[in-house]
Amino acid sequence: MDSQNVTPENGEKKPTASKLNWSLLMGAAFLMATSAIGPGFLTQTSVFTETLLASFGFVILISIILDIFAQTNIWRIIAVSEKRGQDIANMVLPGLGYVIALLVVLGGIAFNIGNIAGAGLGMNVLFGISVQTGAMISAGIAIAIFLIKEAGKAMDRFTLIAGFIMIALTLYVAFSTSPPVGEALQKSFVPDQIDILAIVTLVGGTVGGYITFAGGHRLLDAGVKGVGALPQVTKSSIVGILVTSVMRIALFLAVLGVVSKGLQLDPNNPPASVFQHAAGNFGYKLFGIVMWSAAITSVVGAAYTSVSFIRTFHHKLETNHRWVVIGFIVVSSLLFVVIGKPVKVLILVGTLNALILPLALGTLLVAAYKKNIVGDYKHPLFLTITGVFVVIIMSILGGYIIINELPKLFQ
Repeated sequence: MDSQNVTPENGEKKPTASKLNWSLLMGAAFLMATSAIGPGFLTQTSVFTETLLASFGFVILISIILDIFAQTNIWRIIAVSEKRGQDIANMVLPGLGYVIALLVVLGGIAFNIGNIAGAGLGMNVLFGISVQTGAMISAGIAIAIFLIKEAGKAMDRFTLIAGFIMIALTLYVAFSTSPPVGEALQKSFVPDQIDILAIVTLVGGTVGGYITFAGGHRLLDAGVKGVGALPQVTKSSIVGILVTSVMRIALFLAVLGVVSKGLQLDPNNPPASVFQHAAGNFGYKLFGIVMWSAAITSVVGAAYTSVSFIRTFHHKLETNHRWVVIGFIVVSSLLFVVIGKPVKVLILVGTLNALILPLALGTLLVAAYKKNIVGDYKHPLFLTITGVFVVIIMSILGGYIIINELPKLFQ
């Protein structure tokens, strides 16, 4: 990469070429991946696998395909425009960036309530302390990351280490349960049933809202931008997608291995019972580590990326963005302690989160063909076609869920 393309913001030291690939590219990849793998993902995967059995592999496959199409488009357009998603949206249609930013921040807060709760649950399993106490300790750890002088690097390393631990332990459990891999592979392409709610829920939770922008915004903040940086940006996005996919498949197989033996999952904590069935009390402690790792990295990712959607709207937000991130974490934590997890609100915002993807991705695809935004850059036709496909599919599926499923929650 040409060194002139690397001009880090926020006081981060300019990385050397040898360190760029590992430090920044892996950091951005794991920030996106771990943001996508939170407590909600663990629970949803466990519940839907118990219901759909091997056919849930089809949902996993669809989510990975949509993930690839969405991520490669969004990361690339952010890099060549050298602007964050909300600023690109405002250039496409004045005011649209503010709308997207509002939806992202609201969704981020709602999901962070669940992330904080998950972190508290993880500590409860590991140390026997109350969920509320564990949540506050976890929030303090997340805040400490952003108090470090070079917070970006600290965040990169933290998500990288926690991500590796989470995936390694889940793979161990998956192998321990001896899942029917052949059946899972077959049903991934020829499912016995197709559950639209499962598809929208999983896609919305793993590539909806702020998540698809997490890595792209992180690279932009670190100065990895411009047409010359596209090979590095593409490499980082691919790593992020692979990491997320490995975790999705590992957890799916772990749950499938348990339920295929006729064992029942605890409805109060489905993922915990998966680990417990697989390895007894030791497995239950492993669940605590995985849950805490998934939750705390999602707390960090949600706070960082949500704030990145508003920091360009005022110079004080830009100058003090780290304190805004800390405030975001504090507010989410207090909301959890005071009101708990508002289930209906979380589901509502989760569905709306799925609709942010087609709105934001559609906007960026329009921007890819505006010279005042991307200059002389030519967006590959294949990426445009795949991006439009995601926009259409998620708009239709999201609309279907809003019309047919959400009203049932408020009856």
